[in-house]
Amino acid sequence: MSETPAAATPAPSDKPKKAEKVAKPPKPEDKPFEAFIHEELIPALRKGLQDHNITPAVLDLRQGERPVVGGTCWMVHGELPPGRRFWLCFSEASITSSKTIALADPGTDASLLESFLIDEKRMTLALLQSRLLQRLNGQKWLGGN
Repeated sequence: MSETPAAATPAPSDKPKKAEKVAKPPKPEDKPFEAFIHEELIPALRKGLQDHNITPAVLDLRQGERPVVGGTCWMVHGELPPGRRFWLCFSEASITSSKTIALADPGTDASLLESFLIDEKRMTLALLQSRLLQRLNGQKWLGGN
């Protein structure tokens, strides 16, 4: 009986490995609330304002009394020259919580609290930044338009 050599089949360890999945970095929006605001949103807002040649006097996250209606909330507070102020308020420590915005011209208190991004299903850094800058531009705070 003559034996024919079996076809050389590669050993399991010789087979090429499938491309290993590279772990995607987490989305900025997946960060805890305070980290997202401090590390992502505030720097993005600062850059967006600087693109309009505006350097905010104040741009920070604070927990305090909601303008106009009261009640404690988290808010991104900004002061722009010459004394214009805004508050982007979050009802909870979450970027997906309900949001309101209040604005005040120099020498005045905020007198109106508006809903902010109420119809959005997904909240992203780009959306928060662009819509806040759009709202400030609507007040003509970012230059002549």
